[in-house]
Amino acid sequence: MARSLQSWLGGCLLVSALGMVPPPENVRMNSVNFKNILQWESPAFPKGNLTFTAQYQSYRKFQDVCTSTVLTECDFSSLSKYGDHTLRVRAEFADEHSDWINITFCPVDDTIIGPPGMQVEGLANSLHLRFLAPKIEKEPETWTMRNIYNSWAYHVQYWKNGSDEKYTITCQYDFEVLRNLESWTTYCVQVQGFLPDRNKTGQWSELVCEQTTNDETTPSWLVAGVLAASVCAAFLLLLGCLASLRCLYRKARYAFSPRYSFPQHLKEFLGHPHHSTLLSFSFLLSDENEVFDKLSVITEVSESHRQNPGASCSLRIQSGQGPFELVSEEGPHSAGHGDPLLLTSASEGDQSNTQTRTETT
Repeated sequence: MARSLQSWLGGCLLVSALGMVPPPENVRMNSVNFKNILQWESPAFPKGNLTFTAQYQSYRKFQDVCTSTVLTECDFSSLSKYGDHTLRVRAEFADEHSDWINITFCPVDDTIIGPPGMQVEGLANSLHLRFLAPKIEKEPETWTMRNIYNSWAYHVQYWKNGSDEKYTITCQYDFEVLRNLESWTTYCVQVQGFLPDRNKTGQWSELVCEQTTNDETTPSWLVAGVLAASVCAAFLLLLGCLASLRCLYRKARYAFSPRYSFPQHLKEFLGHPHHSTLLSFSFLLSDENEVFDKLSVITEVSESHRQNPGASCSLRIQSGQGPFELVSEEGPHSAGHGDPLLLTSASEGDQSNTQTRTETT
């Protein structure tokens, strides 16, 4: 408070004595991971609000970066990361302006290394760490601080939660394993970037605490047993699926194409040797037009007919083509009785062929 009042009084005296605009105060560069922000403080000026202009020197000529801004900072992140740069800033009011305030800045030397990212996983009596180098402003996501400095390394410090004793290690890679830790114990870890060739350290990361686990390992016989059981279960499941598919296939086949059983009396008729031979013989004698004649089957003769020698049936076989017919020689009989079978041709051809008559005794 006293310093601000003193600065304000000094500015008022300077303006009243010389009529000049006071220059910016406390000019400095704030650079983290090559995000370069030039900052300053506005001087006391009783006539009104001041504006500011900031420049950098390029090939012996100064280039404007911020012009007539009311802010007290200017972004110089577009500067080259290598080499020294001369920056300057001044205050302005109407047509008047203050003197330039110059500073020299080398990004690769002066920028601050920001805190790295870190992932921690607790395993059996150990902590597995993975580090992520800080990213660079206005660069692709894959471009990190590690790509700028060849001697990049990490400082890691860890301690048991609640203890004041800390352990520090240095690692060259983006991963590290903290071994020989106590089981089921919480450890806290921090990491920072480190440049051995420049002896320069960065900012510490946020504190990460993780608990370790037990060191018990699964017995090999248990692993083998679980594997064998899994294979058997998979095999049984496969058999069950195949059986289900087979059952479904049979049901679907029966539903869409049901089986029809051949009549039993036809099976018995075709199974008899005499009938099969007779049927085959009739098919061989049929002509090309496949003309079929009627086949009549007459039952056996009754007792009364057997006693009557005049009642008889004849079997006539007509040579030539055409099917045969079994008829009774004496005409129709009563139901349930019949005469011996008579096999004749139903064709209208020659009726004078050889006839064979069979009489009942």
